[in-house]
Amino acid sequence: MRVIHPLSRPVLGILLSATLLSGCVTNHETGNPEGWTEIKPAAVSEIAALVPPDIAAKGYLTMGTNPPFAPFEFKDSEGNIIGLEIDLGNALASVLGLELHPVEQDFSKILPAVSAGTLDFGGSGFTDTEERRASYDFVNSLYAGVQWAQQTGDHVDPNNPCGLTIAVQRTTVSDTDDVRPKAEKCLAEGKAPIEVLAYDSSDNAATALALGRADALSADSPVTSWAIERAGGKIETTGDMFQAAPYGFAVPKGSPLGPALAAAMQHLIDTGDYQRLMKQWNIEDGYLQHALINEKPVSQKK
Repeated sequence: MRVIHPLSRPVLGILLSATLLSGCVTNHETGNPEGWTEIKPAAVSEIAALVPPDIAAKGYLTMGTNPPFAPFEFKDSEGNIIGLEIDLGNALASVLGLELHPVEQDFSKILPAVSAGTLDFGGSGFTDTEERRASYDFVNSLYAGVQWAQQTGDHVDPNNPCGLTIAVQRTTVSDTDDVRPKAEKCLAEGKAPIEVLAYDSSDNAATALALGRADALSADSPVTSWAIERAGGKIETTGDMFQAAPYGFAVPKGSPLGPALAAAMQHLIDTGDYQRLMKQWNIEDGYLQHALINEKPVSQKK
């Protein structure tokens, strides 16, 4: 979950800066997953009619995004931005009779750009939170939580992590809301401390686990699944997913673009394109059953 927090807690254990590790097994992406096919449905006139006139006139949607955050958004070997949210954005735009123009930006600048109107919406692993809903509406895309991974055959218990070395992506929920509170608890109880290996990308955190530099990885469940698929059997999940929350595409509060995107999402769900798109990126659970804005069902307007 991409929620930026300041590192206000004391640094516990070893905090590493991001580095590209030799022998990396997860951060060299060549392109879309095996068996991938483009999913760009035909425009649906009744849904396209919901698009705000200024956006309809220009013929495309701008979506702010911040790679790398595989499988949601990252760059292929040619430097193109690809990923689950890019595919979903393309499919939604297609239903609306529009093209999608991904715009790479610093993560912290995407939502302000949406507010300023320089971006139509944001799609970069945003967690739909009550705090953010004060300024934005979120067209939800899926539910995900925190999922730990271990080296294959190990016996790591996420509920008893004292004494372990744990890899995370810096400033994510896994870092600030999962591992660091657990590290503080270990110290408060006089138990062996946790060493926190914090990296600037989830790929490097997963690589640390695969290479044996960490005992465990804490990351968003789709990120963990993606890493496992690319680690050649070196790592596996451990424990249950927890802290489940919705992801979403952010639009300005009250914008008519929200209902238009939600109607397009409902169309993708109804036709099965939503499910097919998720499966292509190894997402097997957390699916929406109905289109949601801020976790509330939206009736498609025709």
